[in-house]
Amino acid sequence: MSTSIDNLPEIDQNDWKTRDQKAIWHPFTPLTDSHKIVPLTGAKGCYLHRTDGRKVLDAIGSWWVNLHGHSNEYIAEKIAQQARTLEHVIFAGFTHEPAVTLAERLLEILPQNISKIFYSDNGSTATEVGMKMAFQYWHNQGIQKRRIIAFEGAYHGDTFGAMSVGERNTFTTPFHPFLFEVEFIPFPENPKTYTKDLIEHTRVQEDVIHRFKTLAESGEIAAFIYEPLIQGSAGMRMCSPEILNQLLGIAKQHQILCIADEVMTGFGRTGKLFASDHCEIKPDIICLSKGLTGGTLPLGVTACTDEVQRPYHTKDLLKTFFHGHSFTANPLSCVAANASLDLLLSVSCQEAIIRIEQSHASFARHIASHPAVLDIRQTGIVLALEIRTNAKTSYFNEVRNSLYDYFLEHDILLRPMGNVIYLMTPYIITDEELQVIYQEIENLLNKMVENE
Repeated sequence: MSTSIDNLPEIDQNDWKTRDQKAIWHPFTPLTDSHKIVPLTGAKGCYLHRTDGRKVLDAIGSWWVNLHGHSNEYIAEKIAQQARTLEHVIFAGFTHEPAVTLAERLLEILPQNISKIFYSDNGSTATEVGMKMAFQYWHNQGIQKRRIIAFEGAYHGDTFGAMSVGERNTFTTPFHPFLFEVEFIPFPENPKTYTKDLIEHTRVQEDVIHRFKTLAESGEIAAFIYEPLIQGSAGMRMCSPEILNQLLGIAKQHQILCIADEVMTGFGRTGKLFASDHCEIKPDIICLSKGLTGGTLPLGVTACTDEVQRPYHTKDLLKTFFHGHSFTANPLSCVAANASLDLLLSVSCQEAIIRIEQSHASFARHIASHPAVLDIRQTGIVLALEIRTNAKTSYFNEVRNSLYDYFLEHDILLRPMGNVIYLMTPYIITDEELQVIYQEIENLLNKMVENE
């Protein structure tokens, strides 16, 4: 017997957790921890609404994607309008206004050397596309360049190509036999506040430049892929635009394609629209996702220069870029991205980014000398605080679970990476809400000192 939409059974919200455990496999979550999953009824602004009536302040933009707050009315209305017109169509052989408009608007704000937009569906595939573009760029010209440079500690996604150019660690151990070889060089991280070992820092930077030059001079490097200014999953490690600019300069001198993974850093997170805007020398390929749609729908972009496309401009079918996804340039996602850009480029949003950046800087100065703080660092609206523990700084530092639980008990969503707490809030967050987060962080630090 069929059930009409008007007579659907009422959902028992109290039973969500049990039903979830029976049916769903969550990402980055041990199956034995599925009982810890928090059921939600909805979200609005900076808050997640729990089934028990509590509201949780989202201090990480729901895994770095949310720019303008949850259930944003403006974006939602644009999506609803588009859903009544064209929800999806194959993008091989067809096009539509939302995709064309979005491509044009992105090219207006991306570095001026970027001229083409290729759509995919998430950040990992955006980086896969970037690497495939780069390798085939050389293949189409009959040039053998098959090696790629990446930073130690990198994270570019969880698909196989993205894993190959990322840090080889516990997350990737089962797949190591299947990953291609990569030339990893140290990440030229800014010196920590409390180590003050500037001599060691200078030595590392000189070593990075020397190793990069040596690899570049081999003539075998096809591309250099990097997270500009901030290595997100490595614990929000940060480097200066100056050292990155030097590496990009060496790459350009040796005809190495530069791939900027701006999946996390794009759309205002570093204080500029793109982290690449901080550097004088621009990449040849830029990968975007996460904040692209304001955190509403999945969408990926790989943008490139005319030069990257040049070897593909041929009637030789075998030199076509054979890559695509079923939901490439989905109209709903594209219209969401256009709506998000409307909000992002507004005066009020740009002023909010400056306000958050200044607020973080003030809190960083206030808390930097706290005995429980090992290091504190900031780029734009990204603030990271490294907590002093008996174990080394690591994603697997055991303090992570207690930190996560502490903040969730106090109705704040922070997802520490080991002993590193970071903030990456929606841009609509108020000064009062920021103070709530700051105060709870300080309360935790004080408790840690008291319990020593």
